[in-house]
Amino acid sequence: MITHQTSRCLLLTALFVTGAVTATGCSAGASGSTLDNARSKGTLRVALTEANPPWNFLDGNNKPAGYDVDVARELAKRLGIGKVEFVGSDFGSFIEGVRAERFDIVISGQTITAEREKQVGFSRPYEVNGVSVFTRTGNTSVTGLASLKGRTIAVTEGTTQAEYARTKIPGARIKTYKNATLALTDVGQGRADAALVSKFQGAYLADKNNLRVKATGALLETEVNGMTFRKGQKDFKAKVDKALNDMITDGTLSTISRRWLGGLDMARELRNLHAGTAS
Repeated sequence: MITHQTSRCLLLTALFVTGAVTATGCSAGASGSTLDNARSKGTLRVALTEANPPWNFLDGNNKPAGYDVDVARELAKRLGIGKVEFVGSDFGSFIEGVRAERFDIVISGQTITAEREKQVGFSRPYEVNGVSVFTRTGNTSVTGLASLKGRTIAVTEGTTQAEYARTKIPGARIKTYKNATLALTDVGQGRADAALVSKFQGAYLADKNNLRVKATGALLETEVNGMTFRKGQKDFKAKVDKALNDMITDGTLSTISRRWLGGLDMARELRNLHAGTAS
């Protein structure tokens, strides 16, 4: 039986082939509101690396844990969505995955940049993150940015740290990795001179994995991170931003960050950022 929907799809497909329209609207991935779809399914699909502690990682029971995970669960609850499905991905695939609707939102410390905003939508900032230079313990030749010229630099592929290394360190030989653990491990074993990594993450990984690395010099930059979703989702963005604002105001974000980030109050960091006083 040819249904009304089938007839419509056949007609639109024919129009597409002849150039009368730009899309059929009948593909398996076609959808409307991200918020409506998630609420209808009762599940918010959240992408993260699962390999960047203390932000997000797999715990001893192979379950997602960390700052991003707790924030995601709280966000889903405030959006009226009963379940969170965590989807493992990486920085090099986040934007493509959002646009292809493999997940609803990325909550994994993506830095808000003008280039990314051309492709995806961003929430208001939900974390501030400083980037440090990590070197092998005992290495005294690397003391900061100026001393990285011409050296081998380890970075996580698809991150702003990778772009920073390519554009701001003259003559650098860039080595990319799937996650910061691998990058820092190579630095500790002498296969790279330095790694550009979040100050929280690098310190956490070094301690947890007994890596022979240390932070050196001043912070290279402070990154402002947001949650990523498909462009044009105005209602979704409004609801996500409201939930985050409420989490900052009522102390929930402070509680989560203190648990995972060595006592740091992320809500205070974000308020300072908004006031223009963040370092």
